[in-house]
Amino acid sequence: MIGELSLHYEGYGFVVSNQPGAEDVFIPARHIGDALHGDRVEVKVRPSKKGLYEGEVVRIVQRRLKQIVGRLEQKGKEWFALAEDQRVRHRMRIDPAPHGVQGGDYVVAVITQYPEKSQPLTGRVVEKLPARGSLTAEVEYVIAKHQLPKGFTKEVEEGAKTIQRGTTDPRKDLRSLPFVTIDGEDAKDFDDAVFVQSLEHGNFRLSVAIADVSHYVVPRSPLDEEAFSRGTSVYFPGRVLPMLPEALSNDLCSLRPNEDRPVMVAQMDIDAAGHVSREQFYPAVFQSHARLTYTLVQKMLDEKRGTLLTEIQNLSEAAKRLKAGRNERGSLDFDLPEPEIVLDFTGGIENIEKSERLWAHQIIEELMIAANEAVARFLTQKGRGCLYRVHEGPEPDKIREFLKMVQRLGFPGPFPPKLSGKFLQKILTFFKGHAEERLVNNRLLRSLAQAIYSEKNLGHFGLASRCYCHFTSPIRRYPDLVVHRLLKEGLRTTDHGLRTKTGKLAEIAEQSSIQERRSLAAEREILKLHQAIFLQDKVGRHFEGVISHVAKFGFFVELLEYFVEGLVSVQELTDDQYVFDEAHMALKGRRKKRAFKIGDRVAIQVSRVDLPERRSYFKLLDRA
Repeated sequence: MIGELSLHYEGYGFVVSNQPGAEDVFIPARHIGDALHGDRVEVKVRPSKKGLYEGEVVRIVQRRLKQIVGRLEQKGKEWFALAEDQRVRHRMRIDPAPHGVQGGDYVVAVITQYPEKSQPLTGRVVEKLPARGSLTAEVEYVIAKHQLPKGFTKEVEEGAKTIQRGTTDPRKDLRSLPFVTIDGEDAKDFDDAVFVQSLEHGNFRLSVAIADVSHYVVPRSPLDEEAFSRGTSVYFPGRVLPMLPEALSNDLCSLRPNEDRPVMVAQMDIDAAGHVSREQFYPAVFQSHARLTYTLVQKMLDEKRGTLLTEIQNLSEAAKRLKAGRNERGSLDFDLPEPEIVLDFTGGIENIEKSERLWAHQIIEELMIAANEAVARFLTQKGRGCLYRVHEGPEPDKIREFLKMVQRLGFPGPFPPKLSGKFLQKILTFFKGHAEERLVNNRLLRSLAQAIYSEKNLGHFGLASRCYCHFTSPIRRYPDLVVHRLLKEGLRTTDHGLRTKTGKLAEIAEQSSIQERRSLAAEREILKLHQAIFLQDKVGRHFEGVISHVAKFGFFVELLEYFVEGLVSVQELTDDQYVFDEAHMALKGRRKKRAFKIGDRVAIQVSRVDLPERRSYFKLLDRA
């Protein structure tokens, strides 16, 4: 088996295969050898003494760790860097000796020699990082740690700036139709525009126009190679690390209002039951007639007024039909509110609040899902290859634990022998509005396999879709750009050489999945970083909150005033000896029988913030 090695700071690890259906393989520390965290390795699987299966790294297929973030130390005339990421178990020897630095400084060091046999991990310093502690500095640490590129080479930047505007190839002219874009207030890269018109017999015709990035980004060009390497844009509060230079992402490809833009269009007829009865795809030139925001669209629908009200109401009705059809087939709709970081004009953190998921957000979600499915169906029918977005069903062991948990929380049985999306949908509906809703949504999500890209059509369990791909965001996702090229091949308007090269699609799928995981990990860490820094100047202050999660080591409290969490460690609960009652998802005192469970309202004091750990700690107060 070949896969990506994910190490734990205690030394052991797992090898994760990008092949759907393959289970992760446990690797004991003694069998890791010279492999580093993130490397692509080949493992040999064998039974262990305990009767379980474990693996041994027998070959390093590809080195993927290219640099480390580390703290410098000097011993005599030699310099070393201790990696900030504890999963990198080797101390790096620095050669040549760095200049302009001193012991204790944090640096970025690129690897020049990997550990092999008697050879130590060796590298050279390429960047001295700023002093730790500030938001700006910590963001730079996260970018370097996750090996995210910050800028583009001069060749790529110049290549983007010299691309000619306009098109000469034959395209359908849609400039008179009232297409609109609907995005967040701060968006600058507008991938998609939508338009719905009424047909006879109560049907709708949905047209989804997507920026034709493939018209400008030539396969195997420096610009294309850079986009392939990055895989995706990475979004931080107040900052974007784009997949494409701004000359393309924010200008040439962005569907800005009242400007001619080349697009690829997916057109679908939708009946009253939410079924798509007719599909058509074609290149076009169009103009966005308005740049709308989710907030504005929601206001128009609520107040029933606005210059584009009829068009917006048509979009809304089409989305309602598509959502009803998706629910009928058993699609899962997770309700997991995300923290929204509100920055002030200086870039500081003004507030952290719960993001609001409006119906306007869901309108665009439904229309984009429909377009993605339609394109995937078309490419599958053509039989010439597709880069699918696949999502396998629940992992048996994890779903069994999930079902035990929801039963303990009050969900009535019995459970069917084979779980369907419809049944899991019932569980989510049962807990909607309850204190345990967030826990149940999170646990179910973790019970499912991670969605990945694949050249094989394995369906999408979460969406209850037999055939799915990503087509609607080619400015910020490389797989979407590839799907555009495949669509053009299917329409026979051009040939990018992908049609019969399934091996090439497999390579793109693996690289895109890896880069997606890397960017998501960085975005999660950045979110935790902002939450920790936000609470730094609130140490000692008192707040009220609600217990959001309970574990053996303590419980997490979500503040009422801000959408942030902190941990009350079981070691801080000194009035009794508390044990975890898994049956009731609660911590209970042995003597006084006091219990802490999800949904309980408590008073806390912010006791400390551990910035390197990206975690905040609370102290429970006597009053509730």
